[in-house]
Amino acid sequence: MTMADSAAQALAKAAAMLESVSETPRLDAEILLAHAAGIVRSALLPQLRDLPVPGGFAALVQRRLSHVPVAYITGSQPFWDIELAVTPDVLIPRADSETLIEAAIGYFDQHHPRSILDLGTGSGALLLAALSAFPQASGIAIDASAAALTVASVNAERLGFAHRTRFLHRSWRDAGWADDLGQFDLILCNPPYVESEAALAPQVRDFEPASALFAGADGLDDYRVVIPQIPELLSPQGLALFEIGKGQEPAVSILAQAASMTVTQHHDLAGIVRSLGLTHSTSG
Repeated sequence: MTMADSAAQALAKAAAMLESVSETPRLDAEILLAHAAGIVRSALLPQLRDLPVPGGFAALVQRRLSHVPVAYITGSQPFWDIELAVTPDVLIPRADSETLIEAAIGYFDQHHPRSILDLGTGSGALLLAALSAFPQASGIAIDASAAALTVASVNAERLGFAHRTRFLHRSWRDAGWADDLGQFDLILCNPPYVESEAALAPQVRDFEPASALFAGADGLDDYRVVIPQIPELLSPQGLALFEIGKGQEPAVSILAQAASMTVTQHHDLAGIVRSLGLTHSTSG
């Protein structure tokens, strides 16, 4: 890329360069070019013919070539119908996690939840997307990372949800972490579920927080801690939704059934069981 390039030429060159590090090189290049130009991506393509190459675009591409995730370069990530600020202190929200929001909307078709609990909130993605979907609800989110809670609080404020949220710095590995929380109509949880020896892409392994990824040799350590607490936290007609990794459905279902919960499966767009819904066995 040179100063003589048009934005269209620079975009094509960047996309070709990014093929070595990304499964979506053209998309990455478009997002970075729009970010460098200070415009939204949807406004980029109509302007390509006349747009000069924005200063700093080449530097952004070089960062991506070093495997830095696009969301950490731009500082933002879309999720559901909201835009979230993200930093390396939080896991980057992924479209797979939207399965939990879709499942919640389906379950609460006729009666909406009034209280939501987000366990391990990170950027606040699940709680804030649920608050967007259920305008009458309020929520509490916990996280063991104070830095993550700062990001989540910023997102709540930016989205206008601060008055409907409480963020608590606590870990589900501490005794009594749930004693004062009460009960909730909807519980959302995307815990760490990656096996400790799993091979991950460099952009994940080297940049996203390990504490939000890894959960022991089989990836189930956090489910073993959290799921036994769900019966006391979930209201009688409530729903708890857990994101799971590919192939973890049988093991996590056994944990839920041992806690006297009924389990339902929810698939992502690829047909993989991506989340499990837990309800009280007596809820009909």
